[in-house]
Amino acid sequence: MDVDQGSLQLKRPITIKSVVTPQWKEQAQAELQTQVSKIDRQMQSLETQGQQAIAQIQKQSVQPPSAEVQRQIENVQGQVNEQKNKMLNQKNQLLQQLNQIQGLELDQEVSQGQMDSFFTLKKGDNLIEKMQVEVLLKDGIVEEIRGQL
Repeated sequence: MDVDQGSLQLKRPITIKSVVTPQWKEQAQAELQTQVSKIDRQMQSLETQGQQAIAQIQKQSVQPPSAEVQRQIENVQGQVNEQKNKMLNQKNQLLQQLNQIQGLELDQEVSQGQMDSFFTLKKGDNLIEKMQVEVLLKDGIVEEIRGQL
């Protein structure tokens, strides 16, 4: 790429927005439901692994279990509970997002994130205007590019 001596190539963040459509809502809800189901499966797996670890500790110990064995069991249970709490927090956040999506009105614009873009800056350009660029999508198709390219 040829750039003359009086200009710079810079990188800027570009905000990506989407127009809320029935298709967009459906896709967003399906994606969140998939993530919720994945967390549910992970929590079940974690619970099973924790129970197996506790059973293994109990199997290897003498009866009645010593204080050390009891501490090991409590430690495993504590770790399982800590992980489950983290997963429950993630699940609750996803469920909140699901509720928010259901409440969105059609044709409303919502932020989808950011991407980086390169641009040329030269003497006399307004840097602030060049930094403020948005891309508006409707069902994945670019509807509009807002700002100075």
